[in-house]
Amino acid sequence: MRLLAISGSVRQGSYNTALLRAAAGCTANSQFVVWPGLAEIPAYDQDLDGLPAPLPVAALRHEIDKADAVLIATPEYNGSIPGALKNALDWLSRPFATNVLRNKRVAVVGASTGLFGAAGAQAELRKVLAVIGADVLDTPLLVPTAHKAFAPDGRLEDRTVEGALCAIVQELARDPAARAA
Repeated sequence: MRLLAISGSVRQGSYNTALLRAAAGCTANSQFVVWPGLAEIPAYDQDLDGLPAPLPVAALRHEIDKADAVLIATPEYNGSIPGALKNALDWLSRPFATNVLRNKRVAVVGASTGLFGAAGAQAELRKVLAVIGADVLDTPLLVPTAHKAFAPDGRLEDRTVEGALCAIVQELARDPAARAA
């Protein structure tokens, strides 16, 4: 099982990237890859959306295509999805009928320093992913006051959050046949 993790934050020291690093420890039987290239994705331009795709877009599409499932950790900017993440999703949604996220299992989690744990961004992200055609797990993980959940070195210290995160990762990594049973 290959799990691809994408942080919706390009900030160094991002709590969402730290959340993904913690998620990597939740499954021993899967290959867990944190994709680092969100900042490299150019602004979506339908005039450029052909073959070949811009190299960073092609690289992300390839990584998602190789993955059995995707875990996205999103911060919340102004009550919604960060622009860089939404832009990447716009690229990934093309061509619509055969995009790499169509029928791909995806889970959404999020951390913020506010009191709502990126709830608005997670809801918006699930909606966008569903429109794209992804198979979105409906299990949120809200990490409010993230600055208290993580140690200064970025380690997740909140064991309740860690347990909920691991449950989501294990559900995402579960064989589709086992999920249906």
